[in-house]
Amino acid sequence: MLRLENIRKSFGGNVAVDDLTLHVAEGEILGLLGPNGAGKTSTVNMAIGLLRPDRGSIGINGGGSPLDPAVRARIGVAPQTLALYEDLTGEENLAFFGRLYGLRGASLATQVDWALDLVGLRDRRRDLAKTYSGGMKRRLNLAIAVLHQPRLLLLDEPTVGVDPQSRNALFDNVLAMRQRGATVIYTTHYMEEAQRLCDRVAILDRGRLLAMDTVDALIRDHGGKSVVVGVTDRGEVRLQTDRPVNALAELQRDGVLHSFHVERPNLESVFLHLTGRSLRD
Repeated sequence: MLRLENIRKSFGGNVAVDDLTLHVAEGEILGLLGPNGAGKTSTVNMAIGLLRPDRGSIGINGGGSPLDPAVRARIGVAPQTLALYEDLTGEENLAFFGRLYGLRGASLATQVDWALDLVGLRDRRRDLAKTYSGGMKRRLNLAIAVLHQPRLLLLDEPTVGVDPQSRNALFDNVLAMRQRGATVIYTTHYMEEAQRLCDRVAILDRGRLLAMDTVDALIRDHGGKSVVVGVTDRGEVRLQTDRPVNALAELQRDGVLHSFHVERPNLESVFLHLTGRSLRD
């Protein structure tokens, strides 16, 4: 559904995306993970035709360029910065953007009703968007992106600043769109979101692709060892191991073992291993 071949994008002397190749299968949810400045948003903006790559090629649904308006019409985007009009109602926002997508008359009305139901905003359809909570605005932002039922859906940090209930509702919405046949590109800072939603995860840093695979494969290949943490008469003891049972037996031989637990590698372990632990702006 989406092919990015050796794309590069720089802004002055800053290389945002550096020789990036990604192939996203139809019906897949692909997570894009990376620290601030990794190139996630620039990649999304090139995939939707908002930015033109300095070099490389982008093809959608067999080769069409996102610079072609007919191809862009099959793309849905929910940007990190909310793209809605606060002095319009939820229904008016959807009707406005629906007309931009080319929807008219009964088709527009049907799609507005469907999108409001999808994100749970039918009861607030006639309220101004500025009266919505942060989570409701995020849901309206998603409803606008999927109103025309796009084949390719790009979501840039869709759950930033929302409460747990709205986050779970957004998860359900994303899975519902996949069930309807959409391919989803999902950028996030939240490891648990990627682990829950994504068929595969791509980890970017400084514009380059560091690794891409299923979550289980990434953990196996890059997550490191498990850590057995035991509390003995000597205090807390931590043992890195590929065989937690053997490590536990070793702790028991060394003295009285009061308690223990096993810290297994996860997607966060993979992320920190590949991108480093230092803080970034």
